[in-house]
Amino acid sequence: MSRILVTGGSGFIGSALVKALVKDGHAVRVLDDNSRGAPRRLSDVANDIEFIAGDIRDPAAVLNATRGVDEVHHLAFVNGTEFFYSQPDLVLDVGVKGMANVIDACRAANVGKLILASSSEVYQTPPQVPTDETAPLIVPDPTNPRYSYGGGKIISELMALNYGRKHFERVLIFRPHNVYGPDMGFEHVIPQFALRLKRAAAQHPQGKVPFEIQGDGSQTRSFCHVDDLVAGVLAMRAKGQHLGIYHVGTTEEVAIADLARRIAAHAGREIEFISLPAPQGGTQRRCPDIGKLSKLGYAPQVSLANGLPPTVDWYWANESLAPKA
Repeated sequence: MSRILVTGGSGFIGSALVKALVKDGHAVRVLDDNSRGAPRRLSDVANDIEFIAGDIRDPAAVLNATRGVDEVHHLAFVNGTEFFYSQPDLVLDVGVKGMANVIDACRAANVGKLILASSSEVYQTPPQVPTDETAPLIVPDPTNPRYSYGGGKIISELMALNYGRKHFERVLIFRPHNVYGPDMGFEHVIPQFALRLKRAAAQHPQGKVPFEIQGDGSQTRSFCHVDDLVAGVLAMRAKGQHLGIYHVGTTEEVAIADLARRIAAHAGREIEFISLPAPQGGTQRRCPDIGKLSKLGYAPQVSLANGLPPTVDWYWANESLAPKA
């Protein structure tokens, strides 16, 4: 069993990974400042982990957390599409400084194993769908703040790979694709749709529910349940090749309009779309090619039909946890 540091371990994906690693018998340490994470996500394993409160941008905090571990799983980053537009400087500050600090700390503490959480945003608008790991990484428009996130992840991948060639014995990168589940945060499409539908339905108890949507809703995504994401990361950790990049997700491609209809149907309602302008920089289609990871034994188990209802139910029951405007 290994001693593992998970940065961003109180975040949505981070906490799920922490719990899986604890279940597998590893000694897990978490570094997080809970600015985006939440201690409640780790309540089930609070007595089984070491939690260090600290900012990933603080070199001393990162080095302190890294000493004495065998490997680092670096997930600390600012996620949530609305933050890409509203706080791009923060997104890049956390992303780039955090990656540099993790690499420096690993080298100083003689930690030779690093797993990096990247993103499908690194390839933004792919040349083909489904999209494999060879798709070119691009920032289409540096003046668009949206690309602060994808740009930060591209930099992180480049740093991990190029420092990894010389200074690490094993570096692995995974790119999550639209991961969802209960308590995933409130800045993503599923929780936003769920709560918007709940409020609109309450205001319109009869007939179709008016529902605002960006564009015409034909944009597609492939939603991956967090349990499948964790299974994919663990498969990569067990069998992935040094300097390997792996797409983690599902091949079930769903139109955003259909996603909204599914959430409405779960509430026993029908919706009538009100089309709004789509933000600049969005991607029309996104669906990963997971063949590379599948060869390592990965096979998604949770369909959207099974994973979406309990996720929506969680948000309807926990609306009070949403950040206040």
